[in-house]
Amino acid sequence: MALFVDSSDPSEIKALFAWGCFTGVTTNPLIICRESPGADLAEVIREVLTVSTGDVSVELTTEGEEEMMAEALGYHAWDPQRIVVKIPFSEVGLRVLHQLAPRGVKTNVTCLMAFNQAYLAALAGATYVSLFSGRIRDMGYDAGQVIDATRRVLDREGLGARIIVGSIRHLMDVNEALAAGAHVVTVPAAILRKMVWNPRTVETIAEFNDAWRKRSGPR
Repeated sequence: MALFVDSSDPSEIKALFAWGCFTGVTTNPLIICRESPGADLAEVIREVLTVSTGDVSVELTTEGEEEMMAEALGYHAWDPQRIVVKIPFSEVGLRVLHQLAPRGVKTNVTCLMAFNQAYLAALAGATYVSLFSGRIRDMGYDAGQVIDATRRVLDREGLGARIIVGSIRHLMDVNEALAAGAHVVTVPAAILRKMVWNPRTVETIAEFNDAWRKRSGPR
């Protein structure tokens, strides 16, 4: 299992990667619009590549098959070893995916809300399939069950796709996704910091340090 950072802010990504816990980054158009309005996408992604390690997902924003192929190959050329092309799930997206896979382009099929969608993407050759935990729950379904069912079938059939769980809104979403069998959970910075903090940990460290200071006495 692995954790990715869900961000497009290079300074934030650099600070988080200093923890030594993360092995990739995911971005999407909404994140980039929020965090880097007006910025050139290529410049943002090159900065992200510089301050991180592992795969970096970049999402297609065109909708026609030819345009999506051209956009995908352009992103891939930025760093063929690390760039992962995020393909929004649709019939057109599946056709694009099926053309990219034989070329060795890493792909992340995104906006998946159900097992059947993830299964189709895996059959078509996706490197990653991204299930959106929070949005699945919004529809009234159990995200943990969807993740678990997807993982069991991928393993049973020997399909190479790895499950990324995104749309993480709460700390417990991370725990649930990992327990259900996600290969990767991609997590916003605010929730990653909540994973670090626990009031009892803070209290216990303070207690230990206070005891040592009292034992040592004034200097």
